[in-house]
Amino acid sequence: MNYKMIVLDMDDTLLRDDYTMSERTIKALMTAQEAGVKVVLASGRPTFAMLDVAAQLKLDEYGSYILSFNGAKIINAKTKEEVFSSTLSPETVHRLYEISKRENVGIHTYIGDSIVTESANPFSDIEAEITGLPLHVVDDFKKTITDPVVKVLMLEKEEILVHTEKKLQRELNGELSVMRSKPYFLEFTESGVTKGSSIEQLIKQFDIKQEEVIAVGDSYNDLSMIQFAGLGIAMGNAPDDMREAADYVADTNMNDGVAKVVEEFLLK
Repeated sequence: MNYKMIVLDMDDTLLRDDYTMSERTIKALMTAQEAGVKVVLASGRPTFAMLDVAAQLKLDEYGSYILSFNGAKIINAKTKEEVFSSTLSPETVHRLYEISKRENVGIHTYIGDSIVTESANPFSDIEAEITGLPLHVVDDFKKTITDPVVKVLMLEKEEILVHTEKKLQRELNGELSVMRSKPYFLEFTESGVTKGSSIEQLIKQFDIKQEEVIAVGDSYNDLSMIQFAGLGIAMGNAPDDMREAADYVADTNMNDGVAKVVEEFLLK
């Protein structure tokens, strides 16, 4: 198959544990782009927290796109224009806040380029470290959220959040997309909005067929794009059930897994 696009999750996939790319990975992706392959970043991260990696890979020069907030935004890497945007209403966010209190888990969202939460917690601190966004602790979460937001996260230890995820997927089925991006991050976006659905929109702009797409990821918010792509690849560091759902299992993010995929399927 002559693949024309590769879509890459960032954390624990494209990026190593220190949030950098190896030289081998950068070289492979640049060579692929020079050969005409579209390289697309798809992350649960806010847009702001993806721009440095997009710039490092020169996605603007190669006319590519960024899928941020789990696909709730599609951004032209060159113009920074949002070609697609999905949001949650303040009423929906307030409802999720009440659910978080009922389930005894943390919650945060985004206003502009900042993270907003009502109670300081170690998981929001992790998100601030990963994204580079400032964290604002507010007195009243519901009163603070007066405009639509792109997504909401609930936060807790994995052993608790895995049960919360299953419960809320049943409770909110058909109303919201509910998925974990990390063991301690449970993410909520508009119903039907996933990385997979955004890739489906994006390929129409390039006249690329579904079977000509490679998607690579490691976590449950990557499942939709792995299942959508012609070649869905799970990282070697992905959970067992993610690897079982993929067409191919790559090496780990710490052992040039993405570079090896590009070399094997795009550069040979």
